[in-house]
Amino acid sequence: MSGARSARLVWLGRRRYGPVHALQQELVAARGAGRGEDVVLLVEHEPVVTLGRHADARHVLAPEALLTAAGVELVETERGGDVTYHGPGQLVGYPILDLKPDRCDVRRYVRGLAEVMILLAREHGVEAGVVDGLVGVWADPASPGQWAGAPWAASLVKIGAIGVRLVRWVTMHGFALNLSTDLAAFGLIVPCGITAHGVGSVASLTGSAPPSVREVALGSGPALGRALELEMGAPEDWAGRPLDELARLVTARAPADGAELSASGG
Repeated sequence: MSGARSARLVWLGRRRYGPVHALQQELVAARGAGRGEDVVLLVEHEPVVTLGRHADARHVLAPEALLTAAGVELVETERGGDVTYHGPGQLVGYPILDLKPDRCDVRRYVRGLAEVMILLAREHGVEAGVVDGLVGVWADPASPGQWAGAPWAASLVKIGAIGVRLVRWVTMHGFALNLSTDLAAFGLIVPCGITAHGVGSVASLTGSAPPSVREVALGSGPALGRALELEMGAPEDWAGRPLDELARLVTARAPADGAELSASGG
């Protein structure tokens, strides 16, 4: 993509939420200080329910003891949004991008995250889109191969969630696209506080299993580049490798565009 900033693309494999969150925090701090480079982290999480900073605790329907017994962690985070679930079969993306100086537009960035999921869903047979007043990406289960907008949909299911935080215009958290996620897990919560519509996945809408999360992640560079206006590097498979080693590698390098950006911002 001519003129686009470059970014590193890293597949982390299947991981618990906590270590990946800590990695995000370390990379964000470095990027905000003018060190490191833009990077998009992709991961498949072990089962976890996360609460955004303004989450309603009543939207966690299962007692914590029941979650623990089921092997589901419960974690409070600083991202925006309400309560959501991450687990196997779901592609989660955490772009760590410095939006300064010319991309300081939260709506533009969030729309880009939605576009990433729309493009990836399309590659696997599902047409999806955004809905006024509702965050995330939606599809019509009656016509999963078509999307003409919410007014024309027979019903709506959410296939992709978005929750972000910006620290001096450096992004963290991101998006989660349901590929073959066990949708029963969303019954543990009120997903994103929305009761009027259900949750779906590429598999539930098409009736067939999509490629593995790993395969989708490693092939996601073109969609990420197009939607986020980035020149994505070749995907790096970091599954099973130490995250602290990745952090040292990313933060030791100069910014990808060769210039240190100011840490000031709103």
